[in-house]
Amino acid sequence: MTDTHQRLLIVDFGSQVTQLIARRLREANVYCEIHPFNHVDDAFLDDFAPRAVILSGGPASVPEAGSPRPPARIFDLGVPVLGICYGQQVMMQMLGGEVVRTPGSAEFGRAYIEPTDEPLELMRGWFHGGREQVWMSHGDHVSRLAPGFRPFATSPGAPFAVVADPERRFFATQFHPEVHHTPGGKTFLANFVALAGFSGDWTMGAYREQAVDAIREQVGDARVLCALSGGVDSSVAAALLHEAIGDRLTCVFVDHGLLRKNEAEEVVGMFRDNMNLSVIHADESDLFLTALEGVSDPEQKRKIIGALFIEVFEKHARAIGGAEFLAQGTLYPDVIESVSFSGGPSVTIKSHHNVGGLPEKMGMKLVEPLRELFKDEVRALGRELGLPDSFIGRHPFPGPGLAIRCPGEITREKLAILREADAIFIDQIRRHGLYDDIWQAFVAILPVRTVGVMGDGRTYDFACALRAVSSVDGMTADYYPFSHDFLSETATRIINSVRGINRVTYDITSKPPGTIEWE
Repeated sequence: MTDTHQRLLIVDFGSQVTQLIARRLREANVYCEIHPFNHVDDAFLDDFAPRAVILSGGPASVPEAGSPRPPARIFDLGVPVLGICYGQQVMMQMLGGEVVRTPGSAEFGRAYIEPTDEPLELMRGWFHGGREQVWMSHGDHVSRLAPGFRPFATSPGAPFAVVADPERRFFATQFHPEVHHTPGGKTFLANFVALAGFSGDWTMGAYREQAVDAIREQVGDARVLCALSGGVDSSVAAALLHEAIGDRLTCVFVDHGLLRKNEAEEVVGMFRDNMNLSVIHADESDLFLTALEGVSDPEQKRKIIGALFIEVFEKHARAIGGAEFLAQGTLYPDVIESVSFSGGPSVTIKSHHNVGGLPEKMGMKLVEPLRELFKDEVRALGRELGLPDSFIGRHPFPGPGLAIRCPGEITREKLAILREADAIFIDQIRRHGLYDDIWQAFVAILPVRTVGVMGDGRTYDFACALRAVSSVDGMTADYYPFSHDFLSETATRIINSVRGINRVTYDITSKPPGTIEWE
């Protein structure tokens, strides 16, 4: 099916946000594929026949021996090429420029760039206020441009923030236009694909059709068990699978004892009433909590939970007479954070219970129809499938549940305290009409006790942290700017209502450098 679409090639050098490039391009209805640099050779280029190429960022250093390179033939294809961050540096190095690493050359986070006197079509729609906010994340920098290139935008830390050889249609940026915190990045990339002549023939309806066909081809006549959590990912995956294979789908909702308050009853009722799906409610809380007793390491928690999930799914697969496939709502952020350089270009951030946490030997094969999508794309697909807003608009909730919001050892006492505090926080957000403005919100119970005074007595109870972030895709995020009145009101409610907490903090860490979840 994709052979009928105009195609853009993204050469991946291991950036944690490479997939965001693809997401931005899909927003412009452009079909694209990401391929690791070491999979792209001359034969691949002949077969793929890209209309344009983007070189991604990456963690390597261009001046180091053995650092990644694309095939030189990319620059002889006669198509537009855009290099981003590492992609800019490798382009300059290969075409005759120079890249260096010097003390003080690193730049991370927000920066502001200004245009030079010469206009560039790629920046059409930018600089209405005289400068543009961008997101930098680099250690090396270009010290000498390759022949034919000229600077078109600069910043105090990056004199070659945007460079181009317009005659050959080669362009490069030191910043990341693909991330949410480069507000004009979507326009920048849209200008690039327009310059390359893309007509915008890729839509979510096309993705739906392709995904349904792929499921049917993979599954055949077999039965499929779907891991249902109640979040938007598994909801959309279940709807897509149901469209593809109908009654051969059985959903299993596992209560692992790590759910939010009243979560199990709400989720199972929601699916049975709204989607008419076959749903098994598996209460396995004792199994999970017993296995997690005394475990503090977050990676070990995830692997234990992942392994037990598979045991439960295999048990219910046998109970329904055999299911050959297990379906999950795995998204690309789960994948990219779980892959190491040895298995692909990216650096491991953390394993996910449904990616890095899976045992090597499993009785069922995996079906992951959303594996290449981001959360906002999944929501768009859910609307395409006709799911109600009550499904699509829910905040993300991780498969390991409260286990990764309980740093340190997990106990039933701490989980009970956490559930009550979290329920109050979410209720506060809803009361103030903020739920739909926030990407994700939750409470983490901290592995420390603090001294407090309540009434005339001394307390020695847990501290908790509120976490709420704004984001588009989950790959980058900012803390949500609650008012002090909101935070004060929420802290007072939690401390007055939840026995076991005497101190409330608010986490104001962005991603990066932090992750959204605490573990």
